[in-house]
Amino acid sequence: MRTYTPKASEIERQWHVVDADGVVLGRLCTQVASILRGKHKPIFAPHIDTGDHVIIVNARKVVLTSDKADRERVYRHSGYPGGLKSNSYAELLARKPADAVRNSVKGMLPKGPLGRQMLTKLKVYPGPQHPHSAQNPITLEI
Repeated sequence: MRTYTPKASEIERQWHVVDADGVVLGRLCTQVASILRGKHKPIFAPHIDTGDHVIIVNARKVVLTSDKADRERVYRHSGYPGGLKSNSYAELLARKPADAVRNSVKGMLPKGPLGRQMLTKLKVYPGPQHPHSAQNPITLEI
């Protein structure tokens, strides 16, 4: 039996809006990563980007369970010796809530060019407004 590979003309992309108000960060990101990969479609192939576009609104109101907001750290490195910086998730959510959600979804996508292509279909906004109403997005409950 031959492996099915969807053609570019067969892939239909939809737009989904997810409201992150009061949703746990990890549960939100796993479902968004699944939609970005296209795992909810019958034409899913792991080596091709078959996923949909996702708009996350109210990223500022996402929650972390237990005391993870203060306990878990987010690291970044400048590339220079001694250039390791760290913040808690509470600090990152207060300063850049969209980056906190985007980086969490990024960690759940494949690494390499395919994952970077999938991440371009993710749009994250800290408030309830987004400029993508022309795409007629579907509201998704998580």
